[in-house]
Amino acid sequence: MTLRKILHVDMDAFYASVEQRDDPSLRGRPVAVGGRPESRGVVCAASYEARKFGVRSAIPMSRAVRLCPELVILRPDFGKYGAVSRQIMDLFRTVTPLVEPLSLDEAYLDVTENAWSEPFGAKVARRLKERIREETALTASAGVAPNKFLAKIASGWKKPDGLTVISPERIEGFLQGLPVDALWGVGPKTAARLRAEGIRRLVDVRTASDEVLQRAVGSWAAGLRRMAFGEDERAVNPNQERKSVGHEETYAQDLSDPAQIQAEVEDLAKRTAAYLEKKDLRARTVVLKLRYDNFQTITRSDTRDPSTRAPEEIAARAVSLLEKTEAGRRPVRLLGVSVHGFHEREEKPEEGAVDQLGLPVEDSSEPGENTP
Repeated sequence: MTLRKILHVDMDAFYASVEQRDDPSLRGRPVAVGGRPESRGVVCAASYEARKFGVRSAIPMSRAVRLCPELVILRPDFGKYGAVSRQIMDLFRTVTPLVEPLSLDEAYLDVTENAWSEPFGAKVARRLKERIREETALTASAGVAPNKFLAKIASGWKKPDGLTVISPERIEGFLQGLPVDALWGVGPKTAARLRAEGIRRLVDVRTASDEVLQRAVGSWAAGLRRMAFGEDERAVNPNQERKSVGHEETYAQDLSDPAQIQAEVEDLAKRTAAYLEKKDLRARTVVLKLRYDNFQTITRSDTRDPSTRAPEEIAARAVSLLEKTEAGRRPVRLLGVSVHGFHEREEKPEEGAVDQLGLPVEDSSEPGENTP
């Protein structure tokens, strides 16, 4: 069996770096891209100069300004970032057709076979980093490994402008040094549950009982155990389909009027339905996201057959989910409506196939660098 050579390439502080590139006066200064602090904006991206002060993505901009009074705040220009992203992804595809974008600024590449006929993944990564710098004046960090899980961790190991290679003979030593929260997808609360069970290092997962793992992470227990051994058979999928779409709003003033909250939910739902109409898609699941004034965030979901794209139906289902929350009795600072489970055409439901869920989901803590 051919040993795979998987790259994970992650642009460094992408939005902020694009802004610093395009405006020389911003270079060397702490920059944050996001909303205004007075209107409850959040940080979308922070330059490395800003990160030295503790400014990270997803924290409130008001907090970012307190951490760094000299912070330069810029509104995001997603049209510009999208154009640069397409330039970078097109560059990747000149090397291999097996490119799986994860977002505007990161992607997996399978370079086991590549246009350069280069047998060493590290050399491919180095050349790609040089090409990115030459063509965009930006830097990227890359991880090289036999699978996606390891490549993802490796890319965050030495930022910015890093290159980390995990060869097969280094895998076990690398895994031995990782805390359990090094796993992509293990947030602070999941990590806390694992630590409460005595699982502090990633390799501790190997000896934990099935009962303990299921108590901590539910149905993900088997996958977590495989990753603890460095196993990940997932292929790089260049045709990865979008799994959800939605709209959300953070409000400058808390919403307390039930009628206003309902009207906002209906508007978000209809804007989401408009995307389904545009793409000729239907969806089975409607999800309501809600954040109270104390930053507690919950979701409620409703899954039904057949799938739909009807604006009135999606709005009605979102409002029905709203009724399962304390909105109106408690002030609300954020609302969102998204749809999942896409179908390209309407399907006939199985007899009696109706599944309605109302599942609270814990709020994730403020994310930072995914750097073990």
